[in-house]
Amino acid sequence: MSEDAGASERQGGTDLDGTDQGGTDTEEASETEETSETEEASEAERSLRMRERRVAAHRDARRVLGRPGFLATLGERLAVLESARELYDLAEPADMYGNGVVAALEERVAGLLGTEAAAFFPTGTMAQQVALRCWAGRTGNQVVALHGLGHPEVHERGALSQVGGLRPVRLTDAPRQPTAAEVRDFEEPFGTLMLELPLRDAGYLLPTWEELTEVVAAARERDAVVHFDGARLWETTTHFGRPLAEIAGLADSVYVSFYKSLGGFGGAALAGPRTLVEEARVWRHRYGGMVFQQFPTALSALAGLERELPRLPEYVSHARVVAAALREGLAGAGVPWARVHPEVPHTHEFQLWLPYDAEAVGEAAVRQGEETGILLFARPWDSPGPGLARTEISVSAAGLEWTPEDVRAAVAGFVARLAARPVARAARTAP
Repeated sequence: MSEDAGASERQGGTDLDGTDQGGTDTEEASETEETSETEEASEAERSLRMRERRVAAHRDARRVLGRPGFLATLGERLAVLESARELYDLAEPADMYGNGVVAALEERVAGLLGTEAAAFFPTGTMAQQVALRCWAGRTGNQVVALHGLGHPEVHERGALSQVGGLRPVRLTDAPRQPTAAEVRDFEEPFGTLMLELPLRDAGYLLPTWEELTEVVAAARERDAVVHFDGARLWETTTHFGRPLAEIAGLADSVYVSFYKSLGGFGGAALAGPRTLVEEARVWRHRYGGMVFQQFPTALSALAGLERELPRLPEYVSHARVVAAALREGLAGAGVPWARVHPEVPHTHEFQLWLPYDAEAVGEAAVRQGEETGILLFARPWDSPGPGLARTEISVSAAGLEWTPEDVRAAVAGFVARLAARPVARAARTAP
């Protein structure tokens, strides 16, 4: 879940000029609006305080399932650059407008993904908008077929249409990957099929290898190009049982992130045919992505490729151990309805659904961290439906030391803090 959920935009302000003519209805309406605004402000304040407590608990915890780099201190982040001397010649001149270490990173990514070239972008949002815009120009079709839970639809404020002049159409909104039949039978032509691998908002879901190849083949039958939103593609090799280059090779282009999975400072890369990447560089400049110097981000990305990428299969395997222990622990603690989704995680990240009020669950999770130094659930909780609470769990290096017994014990402590909370009747169906 997004950490900035509590900072959502709000429209407010009661018109006090000429509206209170002595009428009771107007006064009551005004009081209702003021009450609503007060409640809204209070909710935002509570959300901010909870985030501050959660971050503090995470930093102070002696045991967590993962320690994302973005929660580290400035000193800890700078230490990544200092240790980069083992990976890259720091006596080399600093980069300027994409040369030097940035160019070296691009070459490394293209080699890993088996593509002709790759271009560094400051953000994945920019990289994908540029990729899809380039493909639209080449196919002559502005329509992009994607999932309704895909990143552009949920997290980019309509950028594909508002900025790129593209027209996204949804193959499905169901919490699963699109099927080959949905691609093949879609009612209107599209120039590009975009697949998010894994589909984060559906629980970091991946198709099977056979399903993925069938979906790609269905797009080819329609003369459409295929682009992978592979922000977390690095995590998929265990599930697919294939190397990165073979996975990326199914698509015409692929985007990858350097801070998701790899722990870099930020940044992304667009990889594909050399002619596409060269065109993308032109659009990168037009979009304002031609940054003067980017060596800190590039060095941190190289560090992630060297140190974190080889460990991701280990994280995925242990996430499955943690998921099984969570199910066992919740059942043993008497929670009548709970879901790990997917039941066997496809990556090292997955969802947990519980039959409680999200605010109550979030409070119990933070209190456990504050009181014991063990933070089992480090991410925010949201409410996907009445009486349901949902969070995401990520298992990385810090989580490898957790045994199933450790997880079950932590679950028992967490549930004890929820003992006085009523279980919601509305929780009856699995995600």
